[in-house]
Amino acid sequence: MASQIVINAVGVAAAACSMASFIPQAVKIVREHDASSISTRMYAVTVIGFALWSTYGALLQSWPLIGSNLVSLSLASLILVLKFRYPKSSAAPKGAAGSAVL
Repeated sequence: MASQIVINAVGVAAAACSMASFIPQAVKIVREHDASSISTRMYAVTVIGFALWSTYGALLQSWPLIGSNLVSLSLASLILVLKFRYPKSSAAPKGAAGSAVL
């Protein structure tokens, strides 16, 4: 019984970390209106991976697997959408007028 509690706690902690890991990136993009440093390919593969994990969870009828992966899928998809909305930095490039270049 105690080992099942530990196993479930590890699963919940892992799911929470996976879901929460996308939030700082999404907030940063929205604040700065800049997603130029985000890898489109990486997030495309991540979105596909979470879609497949969600499907796998549905096939297994595992609601914790489905729920955590749908949340992660939504957040990764948001970042991918923001990548297309804010593709280039609006900040002045390094070495622009007024800054010293060494």
